[in-house]
Amino acid sequence: MGKIRVFAGSMLLVFVLTFGLIGTCSASNRSFGQVTPGFQGSQMNFIDNAGLFLLSNNSNFAFGFVTTTDVTLFLLVVVHMSSSRVIWSANRGAPIVFSDKFVFEVNGNAYLASGESKVWSTNTARKGATALVLQNSGNLVLVGEDEKSLWESFGNPTDTLLSGQNFVNGMKLVSDPSSNNLTYSLQVESGDLILKVGFPTPQPYWSMGKENRKTINKVGGDVYSTSLVSNSWKFLDQKGGLLWQFIFSDISDTNITWAAVLGSDGLITFYNLLPGGTSDAESTKIPNDPCSTPESCDSYYVCYSDNRCQCPAVLSSRPNCKPGVVSTCSNSSSSSNDPMQLIDVGDKLNYFALGFVPPFSKSDLNGCKDSCLKNCSCRALFFGTSSGNCFQFDQIGSLQSSENSAGFVSFIKVPSDEGNSTGDGGSGGGKNVAVIVVIIVVITVIVIAGLIYLAFRYRRGKKRSPEPLDETSEEDNFLENLSGMPVRFTYKELEDATNNFNVKLGQGGFGSVYQGALKDGSRIAVKKLEGIGQGKKEFRAEVSIIGSIHHIHLVRLKGFCAEGTHRLLAYEFMSNGSLEKWIFKKNKEGPMLDWNMRINIAIGTAKGLAYLHEDCDVKIVHCDIKPENVLLDDNFQAKVSDFGLAKLMNREQSNVFTTMRGTRGYLAPEWITNYAISEKSDVYSFGMLLLELIGGRKNYDPSESSEKAHFPTYAFKMIEERKLSDIFDPKLTIDDEDERVFIAIKVALWCIQEDMYLRPSMSKVIQMLEGLCVVPQPPNSSQMGSRLFSNFFKSISEGGTSSGDCKSDGYISNIQLSGPR
Repeated sequence: MGKIRVFAGSMLLVFVLTFGLIGTCSASNRSFGQVTPGFQGSQMNFIDNAGLFLLSNNSNFAFGFVTTTDVTLFLLVVVHMSSSRVIWSANRGAPIVFSDKFVFEVNGNAYLASGESKVWSTNTARKGATALVLQNSGNLVLVGEDEKSLWESFGNPTDTLLSGQNFVNGMKLVSDPSSNNLTYSLQVESGDLILKVGFPTPQPYWSMGKENRKTINKVGGDVYSTSLVSNSWKFLDQKGGLLWQFIFSDISDTNITWAAVLGSDGLITFYNLLPGGTSDAESTKIPNDPCSTPESCDSYYVCYSDNRCQCPAVLSSRPNCKPGVVSTCSNSSSSSNDPMQLIDVGDKLNYFALGFVPPFSKSDLNGCKDSCLKNCSCRALFFGTSSGNCFQFDQIGSLQSSENSAGFVSFIKVPSDEGNSTGDGGSGGGKNVAVIVVIIVVITVIVIAGLIYLAFRYRRGKKRSPEPLDETSEEDNFLENLSGMPVRFTYKELEDATNNFNVKLGQGGFGSVYQGALKDGSRIAVKKLEGIGQGKKEFRAEVSIIGSIHHIHLVRLKGFCAEGTHRLLAYEFMSNGSLEKWIFKKNKEGPMLDWNMRINIAIGTAKGLAYLHEDCDVKIVHCDIKPENVLLDDNFQAKVSDFGLAKLMNREQSNVFTTMRGTRGYLAPEWITNYAISEKSDVYSFGMLLLELIGGRKNYDPSESSEKAHFPTYAFKMIEERKLSDIFDPKLTIDDEDERVFIAIKVALWCIQEDMYLRPSMSKVIQMLEGLCVVPQPPNSSQMGSRLFSNFFKSISEGGTSSGDCKSDGYISNIQLSGPR
């Protein structure tokens, strides 16, 4: 019975791997024109096609996933291919992760799922949908029988209109949020096309009816629909009669696709979507005057025609040019019962909404001011001097300058000074400011005099009682009491050993590394910690942890100095430097590492890591295995350095749920998927290093062809095709009968499996590399994952370092510790 269960389990695993891979491969093929019910896919499935799974028949537009500014989040969009301009989005406000799916159900409903919830849906279940079609116009259409449209993106626009797209009464364009988290909207309303800013009470700031650049074809009539036709924006009544047209370009080619985009700045910009080219913006914008948008300057600032923003004089003494009134309508507001006043801003200001909103009331100036003071939502008023119209606003954007009188007098509500609410401009505020300035000056003089006196007393006291020269700090006492410590040097001894720190080997964490020699002739690398505070903690951590660890394949700490404020570490000197300079040599003519040396370096590195993982008193995860951190001695024996960077775990603890630090290109997939960080993360990094040893190249090289650029993906493909000679370094001479090459490649591919539980331990890696056990064929399922994660961890030539820390319960530290370079 047990054998039957094992056999059944094995067959199930084969079935899942086989058909899972078939499904993955088939899903990665792009469709042209349409997809049918039953289709589903995610960004992960279509990583090879940049996340795009449906192309229009003319290949100008695509439907699929694109990344946001956060590379781990994605939007489902229709995009113009050559310009990469997004013209429609299903989930602008709710981005998803790479494993979330778009699903076209058999019942005809199309939706975007995030986990167990639906982010977006066409709501077309059981309506007879037969296909989802991406038309050559860029319109995404869900069609039913007889090609009848059940849903389309043109009928549900986001922030963009395309040529031929009807924008009718009831539709709305909404911009992306601005830096102040304001959005703008465009819609057909009251027989006109109107732009509004999304204040709590929306305020219009432009309409086509008042646009003086339009051409009038028919007087009278209400706008019902609009569309971009050639180089003009046409406005039609409900019967299809042409009322107005707005010419936005001199290019009148009817074959050009145009896009009108409502930007986060509140402007409508027109783009020419050229096939096979970029999207060029026309100089014509709506509105024409940049000062007529709500955020041309900050709130209450005045926008001038020369693109200058300036705070009105009456608000210049207030913080950030703000009146200090948040909301006087809320009972919880601290200012709800405070007296208010109106300060006069003058008659040479205009406001963008004045030409588009009805007056609050009609009265004289005093009546308008009294009404505003009694209205808790009124923050500013504009009074028409000739019309008697009183305009009140509950929120104010940018103001506009006018050289002559704008026909309005303007007042802004501010807290009253000392209960004075006369509204004459707050003239009493100047006296208060003068008093405050005098008080500040007096206090400043007293404080400075006190500091000078204390400094004088301190210096006199210091001269009388000099500090004993042999006094040691608390940190020094700590180091003296550590058992099993390396040799303790004086600062003078290390200064002499390095010839006054003359030969600098490199820059390490929190200090520089210098070459030196002790009196017995042995060479050392001295790390001089620069600075105190964080440097002291780093020093104590390195001495207490690294100093107690001894292994032939780990760089050894020979001594330290803890004298006064000086903190230095003395390591054994590694004459041949780092592995990185040998396998990525810039000088191709010099000596190189042969295959025997490379495999011995790999085994030595593996033994050093295995000791850290399994044989120390506490488990140590290195977190930054890469060629730069593998050093070579006189005999090219590998020694792992910088394991002081690792954070420690209790032996019983197998996982650490946190982010980690390391170098792009060597980081395991769990680093971005928020899975546990463990010693298996080091195994992944070792696999990348082993591949680079075998191939003599970096794991990502943009100078290679697209097939070869990501080396792990290429290696998976070549081992599947049995083309091993295409994987290893072409400069190497390798015996065809040397099985160690094939074994090393398989070990490397096992180490970089996406699933951490499939990766071997470092002790198992040693056994496989030394030929002590059989190495099975690694599964190919990680190709999808390796392609996905290569997008996140493309290793640049100098190697970037990620942010974050690798922490644990066994030893927690935010300090970067490093050995000699």
